[in-house]
Amino acid sequence: MSQRDPLSSPAEVGDDVPHVLVVDDDDGIRRLLARYLRTNGLMVSVARNAAEASKVMDGLTFDALVLDLMMPGEDGISMTRRIRAVSDVPILILTARGDSKDRIEGLEAGADDYLAKPFEPRELLLRLQGLLSRRSRPGRAEEIRFGPNVFNPRKGELRRDGEPVRLTGAELTLLRTLSAKPGAAIDRAALAEKTGGFDRSVDVQVTRLRRKIEDDPRVPTYLQTVRGIGYALIVD
Repeated sequence: MSQRDPLSSPAEVGDDVPHVLVVDDDDGIRRLLARYLRTNGLMVSVARNAAEASKVMDGLTFDALVLDLMMPGEDGISMTRRIRAVSDVPILILTARGDSKDRIEGLEAGADDYLAKPFEPRELLLRLQGLLSRRSRPGRAEEIRFGPNVFNPRKGELRRDGEPVRLTGAELTLLRTLSAKPGAAIDRAALAEKTGGFDRSVDVQVTRLRRKIEDDPRVPTYLQTVRGIGYALIVD
């Protein structure tokens, strides 16, 4: 594409190397991240805005996305919602410093993690590596059943009434963590550490996951709140 950065061409590495798409209208940030992430062994493509990113994604498959929330045209929140409707690719959002409203809105839209600007490239790399490792990490081999839901931790697959259910990276990590100790109350801080977020983000992920596994998310049967502790997954 003629409008893409010169730095958007993938590095010449093997097919097993994760491919990351960085979407930000700031030329400096795009170039910095592309150079830094490639130096640390990742394939990187870049886009200036959501429209350009959509064209890039039509022809390439990515292992993770880095999206700026404040972009001209379609913003990062809207783009995250649109991507989540069709894909569970890990999404890390970049937000304005101290703007908790944007962070929460991004997580509710389906993002897996966030990072406030200005940031250290090293921290972004570590957060990306965490998202990628949680996505590929195998869990327990057996299937776990709770009501109409069947979850295979090893494959990271959830089915409800026989139909596949899309999970974000954070939702998958949350479900794997809870299913490793079925019926046991798992501390919110421990869940936050596992999912790479904070206590409030765990609540957001739980709310989103309940919408996918519960008959009535307002009166959960399977993913229950344990007052004063955290959450527990009640299985058959």
